Amino acid sequence: MTEPILVLVANAGDGSISTFRLSGGVLEQLAVTEGLNGCSTFAVDSARDLVFAGVKGQPAGIVTLKLDRGTGRLEQVSRLDLPGGGMNYLALTREGKGLLGASYGGGYGITARVTEGVVGQPVSQITFPNLHSVLPSADGRFAYFVSLGADLLAQYAIDDDFGLAPLEPETVGAPEGSGPRHLVLNEAQDAVYVLTEFSGELLRYVRDVRTGLLELKDAAPVFDPSKGLTHSRFGADPRAEHLIWGADLHFGGQGRWLWATERTESTLGAASVSDNGSLAAPTGFTITETQPRGFAISPDGAYLVAAGERSTDVALYAVDEDRLDLLQRAETGHGANWVRFV
Repeated sequence: MTEPILVLVANAGDGSISTFRLSGGVLEQLAVTEGLNGCSTFAVDSARDLVFAGVKGQPAGIVTLKLDRGTGRLEQVSRLDLPGGGMNYLALTREGKGLLGASYGGGYGITARVTEGVVGQPVSQITFPNLHSVLPSADGRFAYFVSLGADLLAQYAIDDDFGLAPLEPETVGAPEGSGPRHLVLNEAQDAVYVLTEFSGELLRYVRDVRTGLLELKDAAPVFDPSKGLTHSRFGADPRAEHLIWGADLHFGGQGRWLWATERTESTLGAASVSDNGSLAAPTGFTITETQPRGFAISPDGAYLVAAGERSTDVALYAVDEDRLDLLQRAETGHGANWVRFV
């Protein structure tokens, strides 16, 4: 990564998004955009410099913002109200023409058209308890929603009008009580990996690239076994009971590693991904910002930026395979929980 790149961080506690410039291994804060109540997710259309941010409130909504790359400021373009509840995960598809969303509190997922930065009314809506994330396939033909409350992934085809058509079967299960949370697809699009919140595992689903169907294949733990953590459950307080509390995951090392966070012990660890897609548990862990809900890895894989819900800083690391070297900590805001490179 030879050119400067921007990093956006959502600070849910402050209702803001911080914009940083990363250049030469140094983070420089450019701006803080406020007025984004409870923002804990956003999706970025880098080609158009648009940011779609989920906000809380009465009603909750999705705010479209225009990014000024020179100043780092975000200016509101439009807003879609969501009376059913705020989004916990947003993802774009088909070169920014469609938006997918998952609402944990509302228990519903949506698809919507995006026209010149304006998010239209939902085209389709599905319902499952405690939906935590959603991602499309790279070709925009399929969508996968993760239900933490029902221990499942819901799988759909996306039609030309961004409507959802359930596959057969509509859902594929996760281990009972595991609490599936976030997902990623590999570059070949023949595998989906899901991080579980309660059991701290990475689940591997093999994917049929033609039909879009998923099949659970195997799993590997991604929490630090030396810390004495035990299996969590819905409604428990992980900090009070010292329970597993998985959060976010992203690919690194050109798909050779899957990085994941665990919030009770504030760790980052990387599971290795073999040529056939199978996983091996991390061999080491890095203690990072307190209660790390979100992080991101630079497009070239050289840097990782982690945010903690109980920290007002983000941490910048140099990445060397499955090891991290702390370069800098930079002030961001309260309740930092979502990070994206732009």
